[in-house]
Amino acid sequence: MDRKRAGLESVERELSLPEVWADPDRAKILQQKRSRLTQDIDVVAALSRLLDDARTFHELAREGEDVLGDLGQAVTTLNERVDATELATLLGGEHDGAHAIVDIHPGAGGTESQDWAEMLYRMYVRWAERRGFKVIALDTQAGEEAGIKSATFRVEGPNAYGYLKAERGVHRLVRISPFDAQARRHTSFASIDVIPEVEADDDIVIEDKDLRVDTYRSSGAGGQHVNVTDSAVRITHLPTNIVVTCQNERSQHRNREVAMGVLYAKLADRARLEAEASMAKEVGEKKKIEWGHQIRSYVLAPYRLVKDHRTGFEVGDADRVLNGDLDGFIRAFLTSGREATLAQGLSG
Repeated sequence: MDRKRAGLESVERELSLPEVWADPDRAKILQQKRSRLTQDIDVVAALSRLLDDARTFHELAREGEDVLGDLGQAVTTLNERVDATELATLLGGEHDGAHAIVDIHPGAGGTESQDWAEMLYRMYVRWAERRGFKVIALDTQAGEEAGIKSATFRVEGPNAYGYLKAERGVHRLVRISPFDAQARRHTSFASIDVIPEVEADDDIVIEDKDLRVDTYRSSGAGGQHVNVTDSAVRITHLPTNIVVTCQNERSQHRNREVAMGVLYAKLADRARLEAEASMAKEVGEKKKIEWGHQIRSYVLAPYRLVKDHRTGFEVGDADRVLNGDLDGFIRAFLTSGREATLAQGLSG
């Protein structure tokens, strides 16, 4: 903490110099560094206050005061904050601190899988709300009967990508189908892709000649505006055949701007995967969206269980998970990654 405080003082001194603000890129980097250092210092200060509160109630209880309820609450709050802090310490990847761009696509299973994809969308929105993160819908394609054909959204918050990278892969649902008149059990699949939203990099060049830009009429919720203007934008990067869409902003210009940001992030992610073989393990291999390739199973019938097949972590309260309680799965994934790294280092 002494080094962090000294580092913050150094950054503050540099930001006070007029010449720094003449270089917007340098100023932005320093502001981000100040934000990270301030956040770390505030976390430790908050933990110290919670620990002091618990110690105070403990001493009062030892002296015979009727504060056991307060002591229990103080310890519970401290435990919760320590767990959250420990989880954050597992994030050390280059882009773990970045916002996340999430794609959801239903797989084999038709309407069943489209409904499952929408359930996952809701699960991640609720997870983000629990953390105070902001979710911005970029593009949503509704299914014909129910659910969604695809969805792209941004999750803004500290370490959003670091947490959500644990979700990248195929998710499997087993349940009694609400769409089956005979109430039979069905299996559905959906894939989650997560990439970090990154800053501009001179190594990534997007030329106009490599783009095909299509505009079309927005669909879905949004009032009269989306139904009468061709504001939605679809951009295809011809060399890689990467396609991004955005229809949730009110203007075509803004939709194009957002779509270009997503395209840049996808190209940057692709470049990292090609340049660094080590990233393949973190990102996960893209697999077919069907049986045998899932990273996690959500079983609602004949029993209720959510199990992650990579780590073995499981929860019997499936409703709690579907309502956004994912931290146990994320922690297990990040911990297993750290243990694998340590084991590799020891064996080397």
